[in-house]
Amino acid sequence: MPRMNSVMERWVQSCRRELLDRTLIWNETHLRHAPHEYEQYYNAHRAHQAMRQAAPLRALPEPIADPGRIARLDIRRHDRLGGVIHEYRHAA
Repeated sequence: MPRMNSVMERWVQSCRRELLDRTLIWNETHLRHAPHEYEQYYNAHRAHQAMRQAAPLRALPEPIADPGRIARLDIRRHDRLGGVIHEYRHAA
């Protein structure tokens, strides 16, 4: 596949910039855990511009147009990898 090299280069660049440049790896266990945790974040939560700000494993949410509903939004932050990566979600 001719495009696969560019896709993987983009993923490695994102992983390095968002994770590895900000993390001190302590041992082999941590080295195996950190990229796995980033992969879960990348595929399940991180917004991708090419997909209109949706994540690959998550459907694009419906836009909120009601001003009253926007005023009542309750956003919660979930830290991953000790706070290196932050996920933001609407509270249920």
